[in-house]
Amino acid sequence: MDSRLTGTSKPQYWQEMLGPDRQFLVAETDKGALAGFIAGEIRAWEFGQPAAGWVFAIQIEPRLRLRGVGTQLFEALVARFRAKGVARVRTLVDRKDHLILSFFRAQGMVAGPSLQLDKDLS
Repeated sequence: MDSRLTGTSKPQYWQEMLGPDRQFLVAETDKGALAGFIAGEIRAWEFGQPAAGWVFAIQIEPRLRLRGVGTQLFEALVARFRAKGVARVRTLVDRKDHLILSFFRAQGMVAGPSLQLDKDLS
């Protein structure tokens, strides 16, 4: 699904997403087809920040968007984070990706305490 929707195949990335300390949840349609997925993990103490659940990836089949699939996946992942004692959930998004920004804002997420810094190495 990811390579079809993003145009980039990332098999090694997805193998790593299935690691033992990661959370990878899948939603299916009532006919057993893939409806979407979400991936994340709990990370702690980077740059002095306490433990937080991190969402690394979420994809929903385009024809199934706006039907609550993404919200259900997000809520299920957040429930797993809470069960492990985590009080915050974070993610990183491209500020130009209005679709994903709108989704995370609809989940109650706002700008966090960190500022991403970037340098072009080309």
